[in-house]
Amino acid sequence: MQTLDALDAFAIPGQLQFRPGPGGLIFADVDNAGGSASIALQGAHLATFRPKAQVEPVVWLSDAARFERSKSIRGGVPVCWPWFGAHATRPAFPAHGFARTAPWSVVDAAAGQGATDITLQLDAQAVPAAQWPHDTPLRLHIRVSDALEMRLETTNSSAAPLQLGEALHTYFRVGDVGAVSLHGLDGCDYLDKVEAFARSRQSGAVRFTQETDRVYVGTAAECVIDDPVLRRRIRIAKSGSASTVVWNPWTARAAAMGDFGSDGWRCMLCVESGNAWDDVLTLAPGAVHALTVRYTAEPA
Repeated sequence: MQTLDALDAFAIPGQLQFRPGPGGLIFADVDNAGGSASIALQGAHLATFRPKAQVEPVVWLSDAARFERSKSIRGGVPVCWPWFGAHATRPAFPAHGFARTAPWSVVDAAAGQGATDITLQLDAQAVPAAQWPHDTPLRLHIRVSDALEMRLETTNSSAAPLQLGEALHTYFRVGDVGAVSLHGLDGCDYLDKVEAFARSRQSGAVRFTQETDRVYVGTAAECVIDDPVLRRRIRIAKSGSASTVVWNPWTARAAAMGDFGSDGWRCMLCVESGNAWDDVLTLAPGAVHALTVRYTAEPA
């Protein structure tokens, strides 16, 4: 794990600095004319993002989030890799893979064109060989401006093809999940995890009245969260992704998790861009795959 002294080499005066955070975690803080963000080096976990034109953040972080070594943070953008959900054959392996709780290192940082860029790489020694015996360098490129752009880049440096599942598990801040509507998935098939993975087809906008946990498959469409309470629309554009996961735990499930706070579930909606279930990737030797997202907010 990099020390704060070593990270000073990547600091950008007035835009990017590094600090010790709760639980002994190290954070990178970005603040420029367009927006601000904080990133935990553990898991390359973007914890917060707010464009300067918005009063409320675009990315939600639970008030009751726990900051602990080897534990994922509730909220922000966890990196799910190299599988999404439970492992296909080894249920004892961690859900959503190991990348979201492993140490990452900063390998580059730059400023220009009204944006701040930071690139992190998963530490090779943090990859558990028993879970992932493959040579697959993994980088996350983050650009902060009035938009948030993230690119998760996997290289298959091994000699054989491999299957890869992944997602950027983004928690968006909403005024009231019961009032929002999610557009862009009309006519798409989805697997409903609340209904034992029953396959259904979306009709119209997605609305929320109960626990929702769906994997929309075969869709590369932009999604839009229409939020009448905060009077804004959040646009979720992506590439290199054929799955969109939509999740809100609702009352009972959130209470059981213990790190949502009293009513945090009502103020968040996960719209996750990835490749999962029907859309798991097969990455050829020498191939590079990039999963890219771009988040913006505009007045409704």
